[in-house]
Amino acid sequence: MTDVKFTNQQPEDDYAQAVRMDDRVEIAGQGGWDSDFNFPDDLRAEIRQAFENIASVLAEMDSSWEHVVHVNSYHVGLAGHQDEMNETMGALFREYMPHHKPVWTNVGVTALGHSRMRVEIRVTAID
Repeated sequence: MTDVKFTNQQPEDDYAQAVRMDDRVEIAGQGGWDSDFNFPDDLRAEIRQAFENIASVLAEMDSSWEHVVHVNSYHVGLAGHQDEMNETMGALFREYMPHHKPVWTNVGVTALGHSRMRVEIRVTAID
């Protein structure tokens, strides 16, 4: 039988931030908000903060970026900042996953779950 563990770092949310099923961890999309739910003005800083938020949820699930195999990223106004986004995502992939490359799908969207969000990143990790 599969061992399932849910986590919810935001008790006021009506959904789990992540689920572990045996050696697989699925994380809900994370944005680039800080601990006070503020978003940086700089896009690169927002993307980096999303990576940090993912690292925090992964750690709570006893995992890390080293185990991430799949990344989905969603970007508001992708056409207007595609080069900056691709450069930033690629640099952060190399920084956070220096020993492997994940499967990556990036999608341009018109809006995300919060009006200030420009990026949301969702990952799967296999430990």
